[in-house]
Amino acid sequence: MDKKTEDLIIESVIRQLLETQVLNGENNVGSGSENDSQGSGSDPNTLEPMDVIGVENPHNLEALKVMRKTSPARLFMGRCGARQKTASYLNYMADHAAAIDAVLMDVSEQFIADNELFKVSTVVKDKDEYLMRPDLGKKLSQEAKEEILQKGEKGKQVQIIVVDGLSSTSIEANVADVMPALIQGLGTYGISVARPFFIKYGRVAIMDEVAPLLDCDVIVEFIGERPGLITAESMSAYMAYRPDHNTNESNRTVVSNIHRNGTPPAEAGAHLATVVKKMIDNKVSGIKLAALS
Repeated sequence: MDKKTEDLIIESVIRQLLETQVLNGENNVGSGSENDSQGSGSDPNTLEPMDVIGVENPHNLEALKVMRKTSPARLFMGRCGARQKTASYLNYMADHAAAIDAVLMDVSEQFIADNELFKVSTVVKDKDEYLMRPDLGKKLSQEAKEEILQKGEKGKQVQIIVVDGLSSTSIEANVADVMPALIQGLGTYGISVARPFFIKYGRVAIMDEVAPLLDCDVIVEFIGERPGLITAESMSAYMAYRPDHNTNESNRTVVSNIHRNGTPPAEAGAHLATVVKKMIDNKVSGIKLAALS
């Protein structure tokens, strides 16, 4: 059976279960409370609610509820015989599929247009090469360099770049909120911002090629984090003061876990503006900036 056929079967099974409301918990036996449902509502691409306890007849239900609320991990999902419950398993499979999609799908052209970005690429030829050759994701193609020089703005204090990274989902879920908040925050400090643009098949260190081209003080790079089973929407913002080919990882400052269930995008944008201001004032980033705190 090929993967496409397998995916169609899984999709069909999930749809049937939703129609019979199995995912809403009507066919699951739990501890007897109203929170025993194993489902997560009509959308299987989410974790079970953090008040769900799937363990049957627990010795101390209240203690399990307290522990369950401390983590979004799959705790106390219960079992049916020697296996996990169907709804819990299907939620797991749906989240796993969402993580795979986040890695393999490209950021849409509509997203790029909606956010008024122009697009360039690294020397990477396709997704397979991107995943197998991380080093190539750190190098701009010659065409990209020429387009950046033509369409970009040299000499501004801050350059924002949007990079697909390992999650296209996270980019599309967060950038539209975090970028305006950042630009507005920088504006209140009187910090100039160049026209943002998108880099396809990029890695974090691609900023080291962009900054010297445009002669900017700080690069702010939004990049998709490697997705997991908790969320495929988590994005990071890497920042560096005057990065170049001699920059190492300790010279970068990062704010991670930007997503609706982590640091909200708009809040993250406002915070990033204060970090960038501090970088420009002190002319450092990374561990040197942290040492000033």
